[in-house]
Amino acid sequence: MGESRNFSTDTSERPEPSEVVLSLKTVHKMLPLVKGIVEDLLANHRAIYHLQPEEDRLDRARHQLDWPGRQRRYHIKEAIANATNALQAHVTELHELGLVVLDESIGTIGFPTLVNNRRAYFTWHSGEDVLTKWQFADESTQRPIPAAWLSELAAVKS
Repeated sequence: MGESRNFSTDTSERPEPSEVVLSLKTVHKMLPLVKGIVEDLLANHRAIYHLQPEEDRLDRARHQLDWPGRQRRYHIKEAIANATNALQAHVTELHELGLVVLDESIGTIGFPTLVNNRRAYFTWHSGEDVLTKWQFADESTQRPIPAAWLSELAAVKS
């Protein structure tokens, strides 16, 4: 391994067998799948966000609701429960892939890796086409992925 190569390149660098360590190449291959999961996660998150005020309003007025109002309240509660269950299923799916949901509300995902023998994440959020940042696991500061790491990825794709 050269000095410019500070990210994990294979699983032999795992600090513990149970911890996931992904290379930039692997993360790049996973990104299309992760994008789809995160799109679904965010759609459910938005549904809950938009339905919650109506549920609150209907709950406050529950004793005065006529039958159509009660039906609407039941429908909203069921829709929120379904969206919550689906959202949790998407989070579970990401965890099963070894990923970390860093911010559920905007779809920020951490792909575990090692940088200078420290736990870190390649980070991606919804709306981005490619990975451009990374951060140490115990910090919130995101750093740009160095050009040397990206050039090695480009060499692998060629």
